[in-house]
Amino acid sequence: MNTDVARAAILAQIRARQGRADALHASEMADVQADIDRHVRGPQPRLGDDLAAVFTAQAQALQTSVSRVPRLADVPQAVAAYLDEHALPRHGVAWQTLGQLPWEQAGLMLEWRPPRDEDELGVTGCFCAVAETGSLLLASSPATPASTHLLPETHVAIVPTARIVASLEHAYALLRQELGELPRALSTVSGPSRTGDIEQTIVLGAHGPYRVHVVLVDAV
Repeated sequence: MNTDVARAAILAQIRARQGRADALHASEMADVQADIDRHVRGPQPRLGDDLAAVFTAQAQALQTSVSRVPRLADVPQAVAAYLDEHALPRHGVAWQTLGQLPWEQAGLMLEWRPPRDEDELGVTGCFCAVAETGSLLLASSPATPASTHLLPETHVAIVPTARIVASLEHAYALLRQELGELPRALSTVSGPSRTGDIEQTIVLGAHGPYRVHVVLVDAV
């Protein structure tokens, strides 16, 4: 469900109660951008030029498995190989944005809808990936629901290497540049879901997927 219209209406009511216009003036937007530009970033590590290698090492440290393919068309076969290696079902749900890939040729049966309780596999893209932390940044929309990476036990994410940025600071700068505003839901995925609430024993899959697999794509 697209909530952009409802959100805009709510914000307009708040501004009206404050005696302001329904939408931000250009001068207000300029003030916001100036404040962002004045913000001084803290020290950041030197990660080198190969951000894909840094991301892979950090992701694996978080128990995210990683494979790599040269082309986007190779992704379905890589996903099928991962599922077979772990004896996982070859059917699930996926984002509509991935519908053009040859999934059936790889023997995968995917549906382009939000997941239900019985769905064990969710396949997504991502907005970008963060090399420093090995994390995925996923922005929700009607075609890219957040539930696809939250509800199924297995989450497979397709990540073009060109979309790997150095740090979270770079990721949020890219969000402002490309989206202009935050989506309704923005998720930072750093490995499988885990908790240590009970006797400080780590349990996977407590609030999300048991396993996360990333397929890096060199050319799209």
